[in-house]
Amino acid sequence: MSTATAAGGTAVAHAAVTGRHEKAGITIGVMAFMGMLVTYVETMITPALPILVNFFNTNYDQLSWVITAYVISGTISAAIFGRLADIYGKKRIFLVLASGYAVAISLGGFARTLQELIAIRAIQGMGMGMFPVAFALLNDQLPKEELALAQGIVSATFAGGAAVGLVIGAWITQNFGWEWSYHSAIPVAIGLVALAYAVLHDESVRKEQGIDLPSIVLLGGGLVALILGLSEGQSWGWFSALTLLSFSLSAVMLVAFVYSEKRSREPFINMQLLGVRNVFLANFTGLFSMAGLYFLFYSIPPLLQDPQPAGFGVSIIQSGIVLLPASLLSMAFAPIGAKVTTDRGPKVAIIIGTAILFLAYMGLYFNRGSELSVAEDAAILGLGMSFIFVGVINILLLSTPQDKSGEATGMNVVFRNVGTSLAPAIGGVFETAYVMNAAVGAVPVRYGVLPFIPVFVQFPSGQAFDMIYLVGMLFLGISLILTLLMKNIIIRKGEG
Repeated sequence: MSTATAAGGTAVAHAAVTGRHEKAGITIGVMAFMGMLVTYVETMITPALPILVNFFNTNYDQLSWVITAYVISGTISAAIFGRLADIYGKKRIFLVLASGYAVAISLGGFARTLQELIAIRAIQGMGMGMFPVAFALLNDQLPKEELALAQGIVSATFAGGAAVGLVIGAWITQNFGWEWSYHSAIPVAIGLVALAYAVLHDESVRKEQGIDLPSIVLLGGGLVALILGLSEGQSWGWFSALTLLSFSLSAVMLVAFVYSEKRSREPFINMQLLGVRNVFLANFTGLFSMAGLYFLFYSIPPLLQDPQPAGFGVSIIQSGIVLLPASLLSMAFAPIGAKVTTDRGPKVAIIIGTAILFLAYMGLYFNRGSELSVAEDAAILGLGMSFIFVGVINILLLSTPQDKSGEATGMNVVFRNVGTSLAPAIGGVFETAYVMNAAVGAVPVRYGVLPFIPVFVQFPSGQAFDMIYLVGMLFLGISLILTLLMKNIIIRKGEG
C-alpha cells in the first residue's frame, strides 16, 4: 500500500470519527435543551398548586389529578414509546413526543376548568417518553467510554431546569399568574421541535416487526390501575373498595401482560431483559432510590411553607431559594458523577450517590431547626442525585444490547415512576396520622380574655416528618443492597 493511500485512508477515518463526534455533540445539545425545558415546566407547576386550588374553586383531593394524570400518562408513554423508537426510529418518535408536548404547553395556560387542565396534563405527560428515547440516541452515537460524560451533561441540565422552575417559575406565578408560567414556555417548546427536526441525527438500525396491541393494552391498563391506586389510595382509603379494586385490576392485567408476552411471536417488551442481572437490579434500584429521593421532594416544601410552629411559614419564592442550592450542586457535580462512572464504574457512582442521600436524610432527621439547616440538607440531596442518575442509566445501557436500548430505558422510567408514586402515597399516610394545630388567622370576636377567636388548622407535625425520613432511609438501604449485588462494568477507551 502506498504512503499516499495510507494517508488518504487515515484522513477518511479521522473525518468519519470527527463527523460522528459532531453529530453526538448536536444530540447532546438537543437533549440538554429538552431536559431543561421539561424539568422547568414540571418544577414550576408544583409551587402553583395552592393557587390552582383557588383558581379552579376545588380542593387538594381533586387537584391531585393534575399530578396523577401526568404521572400515569408519562409512565405509559415511557414504556410504549421507548419500544416504538427501536422499531420506527428514535428521531421520528422523539419528534412525535416533542410535538405533543409543545401542543400541551401551548394549551396549558388557557385551561379554564380543572377537567381541561387535567386533560392537558395527560397530553403533557407524553413528554416523559422523550427521556428514554434521548438516552437511547446517545447510546447509539457515542463510544461507551464517553457515554457517562454525555449523560452527566444532560443530567446537569435537569437540575438547571429545576433551579429555573423553583425561582423564576415561582416568581412568574406570584406576579403574573400561573397561566404565564405556561405561556413563557411556549416558544421554547416549539423551538425544541424545530431544533430536533433540523439537526437531530438517527443512525440506529430499525427492527421491522409488528405491534402487539393486546399486550400494549394490558400493560397500559395495568400501569394506569397501579399508579391510580398509589396516587389516590390516601384520599380513597387504603382498604377502600376503589383502592383494592385498582390494585387487584393492576395485578391481573400485569400478570396477563407477562403471559401474553411469553406467548407472542413479536413481544412488545422482551421479558428476557429483566432476566439480565444488572437490568433487573438497575430497575429496582431506580425504583427505591427515586422513592427515597421523592420523599424529600414532597416533604421539604410543606416543611418550609406550613405556618409556624408546624413549619417555617415562608413564601413560595423563599422556599424556591432555600431549595436552589440543591439544584445548583446537582448541576455542578453531574460531570464529577460522570467521571466516577467512567473511571470506577456505574456501580461505584450509585453507591456514592446513595450514601450521600442517606446523609441528607440523617441531616433532616436530626437537624432541621432552621431554614439554613434545611437548605444545607437539601444541598447534600442535590449532590447525591448527580451520582445516582448517571450511574443507573449507565449500568442499564452497558448491560443491554444496543437494539434494545429504547426498550430498556423506557422500562427503567416505568420503575422509577412507580417509586415516584410510592413516595407521596406513603408520606401522605404519615402526614395524615401525625398532625398538630397551627394558627392561620383570627375571627375579630372577643373570646373570654382574648380580643379575638384564633382559627387553627391541622398540619403535619415533626413526628410525621421523622417517620417519612426513617422510611426514606429504609428505602435507600434496600437500594444500596441491590446495588451491591450488581456486576460493575468499566469501559476502557477503545472498547466501546
